Amino acid sequence: MSDLELERVHLSTSRAALKAMRDRAEVLFSVGDQVAGDAYSAETLGRQMAQRIKELADNPDTPLFFGKLTLDPPQHEVFHIGRRHVTNAAGDPLVLDWRAPLSRKFYQASAKDPQEVQTRRRFGFSRGELTSFEDEHLNLGEELGTDSAILTAEIERPRVGPMRDIVATIQPEQDELVRAELDETICVQGAPGTGKTAVGLHRAAYLLYLHRERLRRSGVLIVGPNRAFLRYISDVLPALGEVEVEQSTMDDLLTHVPVRATEDSEVAALKHDPRMAGELRKALWARIQRPPGPIVLSDGSYRWRIDEGVLRRLIDDVRREEPPYLVGRERLQARVVALLQRQAEAHRAESPSDAWLRKVARSKPVLAFLDHSWPIVKAEKVVAEFLAEPPAGWEKLQRAKSPKWTAADAVLIDEVAGLLDRTPSFGHIVIDEAQDLSPMQARALARRSGHGSLTVLGDLAQGTSPWAARDWKDTLVHLDKADGRVIPLSTGFRVPEAVVEVANRLLPSLGVSVPPAKSLRRDGWLEVRESGDVMQAVSELLAREGSVGVIVPDAALDRINAKVPDDPRLDVVPVSMVKGLEYDHVLVFEPADIVAAETKGLNMLYVALTRAVTSLTVLYTKELPAALTT
Repeated sequence: MSDLELERVHLSTSRAALKAMRDRAEVLFSVGDQVAGDAYSAETLGRQMAQRIKELADNPDTPLFFGKLTLDPPQHEVFHIGRRHVTNAAGDPLVLDWRAPLSRKFYQASAKDPQEVQTRRRFGFSRGELTSFEDEHLNLGEELGTDSAILTAEIERPRVGPMRDIVATIQPEQDELVRAELDETICVQGAPGTGKTAVGLHRAAYLLYLHRERLRRSGVLIVGPNRAFLRYISDVLPALGEVEVEQSTMDDLLTHVPVRATEDSEVAALKHDPRMAGELRKALWARIQRPPGPIVLSDGSYRWRIDEGVLRRLIDDVRREEPPYLVGRERLQARVVALLQRQAEAHRAESPSDAWLRKVARSKPVLAFLDHSWPIVKAEKVVAEFLAEPPAGWEKLQRAKSPKWTAADAVLIDEVAGLLDRTPSFGHIVIDEAQDLSPMQARALARRSGHGSLTVLGDLAQGTSPWAARDWKDTLVHLDKADGRVIPLSTGFRVPEAVVEVANRLLPSLGVSVPPAKSLRRDGWLEVRESGDVMQAVSELLAREGSVGVIVPDAALDRINAKVPDDPRLDVVPVSMVKGLEYDHVLVFEPADIVAAETKGLNMLYVALTRAVTSLTVLYTKELPAALTT
């Protein structure tokens, strides 16, 4: 039997073993209420088994393993590396999870540093069928690297449908980032096509593998720029066996009020200014007032009294401790009750009952003091009143007291909500397209990662928001992770060299300092055509294999959509929504209109040009931006 046939047998054996693992989980799920000691244990076991069944799902079109390691003698141990751990009935590993410590050798071993690896084998697949393999005899100094035909074919495989995982093609520099420790925040400045999004998602999967129980309790969150992007990446983590990761846009994360209005960009930019945090804090804490007088309380047998001066000192003490506002009110109430308790103990020579303490805490004199000196307040009320009468220097924010809320208002309300009470924290957050975060949005994420770490992903050159970052260090400060490492990725595996070269011409005009992108791909092609015939260009692109993206100025979306055919491989996307997406063939229509529509129009164009994986076609009837004509 040939090596290829033996590997096919191992694939069949591994798939059968995975099915057996799933069958055992389904049996435990079905009899959980019979084997558990009580109802709570039965429910817990049921949830765990349901989760396990999802994790063990097998997609026949997805290769169960993609690589193999043969270690040096005398052990000559052999390990197949795949997307999840698979064992036989005896518990022996048939497939080793790519996140396991030993699997790191598959990504990091080289001819210069074999790491005890004799042979590294890569497998070629077609729709789940094993078709070929390549061997690198590292002990003999043989290493294919990016000259591997199987590696290249996987990277260049047509991209139809959602984003795929990259476990079979992770490069050593990417692997270093994926395996960064849980307590470390990293910021990846990634040029187009460098795999920064994939790095972030695979890091999330790796951390869940290594710290499953800890992160199951605290949670992992993926934050993306828009819902289209989240749909695009939604299959990556489930394909790696991770199905309990929350995904959200910034707007969907801030749900205190319904957003039903838009506003002038200048006003929105003011609301995203980091100085707003201090102004809102002052507006909230200004509600605390001196006591109107002493507290006098009668319980039917005696009159208890706390003088105004004592109450003032209690308020000052709590303020100095800087608790969340509502926690401060509770703390003040507890200290008032404690003083009354001590008076009762001195008078009666015994401690009052818990019922007496609860009654005193809810008594009219105590509540009247609290409502006057430390009133309960809602975040939206604080913001509405602030915007109705803004302080000096912020007059442009002024508007009616009962407005419809905007997206920028939601950020302000979240800021105040974080001042009122503690925001629950995730164990780890992956933030993609983070260059477009405003300082106030970054603060909102900082509140949600107070006890966790971050993976911050982006490209300063692709910043298109009015408040887009120019320096990652500033963003990390607003995220409260000033000690986070900034790591550049400039070598692209996705965007062809011809496309990268034309996009790089825009860099000097984008107002940021980032290294030019490089591409390892010499294939692909670029066409710049003076024509308005979108239909003809689309027809030519649909004749090729793979997905097609038509990127248009937002104002032209409806007009172009009405012209193009209905084809599952074709998307017409407004330029404002294309960030993070990728297509085999991209048609960019009217670059001049893209540039003219926004203050950061050149950045928008840079994003549009770099969505192409195989070919880029630029159609224009108006004068091209100067950078594209040189």
